[in-house]
Amino acid sequence: MSARWDVDQYTRFHGPRLRPGIDLMARIDHRAARRIVDLGCGTGDLTRMLGERWPDARVTGMDQSPDMVAKARATYPGLDIVQADLTVWRPDRPVDVLFCNAVLMWLRDHDRLFPRLLGLVAPAGVLAVQMSDNFQSPAHRGISETLAALDLSDRVTPLEDPVAPAGHYCRLLAPLTAALDVWQTTYWHRLTGPDPVVEWLKGTALRPVLQGLDDADRARFLQAYRDTVARAYPPEADGSTWFPFRRLFLVARLPDRDGGQGSESGLTDWDAENGGEIV
Repeated sequence: MSARWDVDQYTRFHGPRLRPGIDLMARIDHRAARRIVDLGCGTGDLTRMLGERWPDARVTGMDQSPDMVAKARATYPGLDIVQADLTVWRPDRPVDVLFCNAVLMWLRDHDRLFPRLLGLVAPAGVLAVQMSDNFQSPAHRGISETLAALDLSDRVTPLEDPVAPAGHYCRLLAPLTAALDVWQTTYWHRLTGPDPVVEWLKGTALRPVLQGLDDADRARFLQAYRDTVARAYPPEADGSTWFPFRRLFLVARLPDRDGGQGSESGLTDWDAENGGEIV
């Protein structure tokens, strides 16, 4: 996740980008959560919503990007927003809900990453994940194909597909959890404006490519890529463009302290050791 984020570009499609996170939140069944971390919180919108749903919880938003952290702090000065390296971050104590919306597809080695994240969650707690699962779409495949056609593949490395098939996560996490809910959804986003699919991806998958090319090669790439995307996603008669985007969801509940299905007490051993207080 080394390429810098253009917050204004990313938030151009604020509503469609926000909806999967709201859908993920709706599937979390933990009514008494006391400690919640929004890992990869971005601009803080979902951090705020998590606080509204669990008003008695301590909710912390965390992001690796200084640009996103600055935007979140400016927009929601009352929120607890911190900057941290997500690949090594550990809480000072387990959390009840670890919320990971649209972030883990930027990280590698999921076979190690997901069990590590589960290890940060308290007994009977929840790991909730939503990832882009659209890397085999014409829009995403077209990035590598356009770079190759222009002999630019040696200049930059586009984001590779780190997301495994859904069944892989089922087999990986089922032995570690008391309950596991995995599903995929394709959102059909109706976008407007010139080259809307390209503009969407400028805020995400195109970032490392565009930031790694010089001005002349960037212009060549964008012209060729726009033509590729226009053929794959032609505009409708009214000028709008349908952009199907598949996402993978995962909600994992850990066993309770006795190895059962979990409870809604919201208290962990660490809470009991401190008189039921969050410290």
